[in-house]
Amino acid sequence: MSLALDPVAQDLLFREARTANTFTDEPVTDEQVRAIYDLVKYGPTAFNQNPLRVTLVRSPEARERLVRHLAEGNRAKTAAAPLVAVLSADNEFHEELPALLPHFPQAKDAFFGERPVRESSAALNAALQAAYFIIGVRAAGLAAGPMTGLDFEGLRKEFLDDDHTPLMVVNIGRPGPDAWFPRSPRLEYEQVVTTV
Repeated sequence: MSLALDPVAQDLLFREARTANTFTDEPVTDEQVRAIYDLVKYGPTAFNQNPLRVTLVRSPEARERLVRHLAEGNRAKTAAAPLVAVLSADNEFHEELPALLPHFPQAKDAFFGERPVRESSAALNAALQAAYFIIGVRAAGLAAGPMTGLDFEGLRKEFLDDDHTPLMVVNIGRPGPDAWFPRSPRLEYEQVVTTV
């Protein structure tokens, strides 16, 4: 069976796409980031909560502040990437629910009145949106280098507030020389899918 998505697009988004470890110095524009967001904002989340927040790190000063919170192996590539995005979950996402879920505005209080419930839901749904974001970067013809090797609490204190939980840092740009590690194996269908 063939998929509806063109094979070239399948390759761009999945089969040929990998985590980039080097980048050219070609800038990533605000217009490109807006186009990425305007595409991926349609990915589904529970109750349409949309808890992902994106902090773009552009200035040299902010980049220095960011790099010191990363694992040693992630510092040089992040310092050299044209753009870096800090992806986080907004634990107060429920404040937007009356506008985002107009047919059920009571969801804000009925389901998300307690902070631990919000944190759990925000983490899951923002992670979904982070995956959409990475796919969107690829759809823009750019490479993404998502990383979780970092001091999360230090990053939160440096760039966010107590209402936001950092999820990952994503380097973004055109791939540079020797950008890719060899493709790692994947599990096969029979290893993953069970029919009951």
